[in-house]
Amino acid sequence: MTRGCARRLVALDGARLTLDRADMLDGAAPGPVELVVPTFLVEHDDGLVLVDGGLAPEAADDPVATYGAELGAEVRMTPDQRLDRQLSRAGVSPGDVTHVVITHVHFDHTGGLRHVPHARFLLGAGDRGAVDGSDPAVADLARTADLAPVRDADWTFVEGDHDLFGDGAVVVVAMPGHTPGNTSVLVRLPSGPLLLSGDTAHLHEALKRPAPMAADTDREQALASLHRLIGLAATHGADVWVTHDPDDWARLAPAFSAGFSAGRGSGSA
Repeated sequence: MTRGCARRLVALDGARLTLDRADMLDGAAPGPVELVVPTFLVEHDDGLVLVDGGLAPEAADDPVATYGAELGAEVRMTPDQRLDRQLSRAGVSPGDVTHVVITHVHFDHTGGLRHVPHARFLLGAGDRGAVDGSDPAVADLARTADLAPVRDADWTFVEGDHDLFGDGAVVVVAMPGHTPGNTSVLVRLPSGPLLLSGDTAHLHEALKRPAPMAADTDREQALASLHRLIGLAATHGADVWVTHDPDDWARLAPAFSAGFSAGRGSGSA
């Protein structure tokens, strides 16, 4: 594989979801954990990639009205954590985003897609039914209100791994199990390779004690994908950012918080 390099990655802050740690990883001690719901921008010579879409903007005003009392999580979100405002704070117009990688179709990854309907969307093929209705079971995993505004967008349903720009800089990595089309994203940066886990893992503890979690649609696949994530990190010498993990956010986000106010292409975070 040709080794390219993205210019930089910017982490965009998002909502917080409080859930039971035991539901995030089999065998984990019970108790509340506040998960981070971030999104990411990856700047490449050939495009600006948004990874995931976070929560719906209206959830900042009334999460219960947005998602229903049966959500099963406490939502903490400010208006400034809406995706459109996070993009603006990073110095990016929604129109600058050329590609959107959706790691899977759960509601906490699709809420802001409406802000970038012009972009090219990439989704693991196993989750396609949430977009085109071809698989009702998969469609039930998603929130219709998030996908309806972008159903007619330019979609690519990825089979297996997908090298987005053909140079190894941004690779969508198949990690089925949490959902049928779940993916992670390998990003090569000037500072070194970084694996954005998506929901292949919810807590960094899952990398030390691989185990599935309660919401996985296929527990055997989910466990195999966890082992693959660990193996890819070792093979590529990549740091793994378990994107929901609050400790990983505290550890990694400060180094990737600089936006594009100094101008696109002027350096890397």
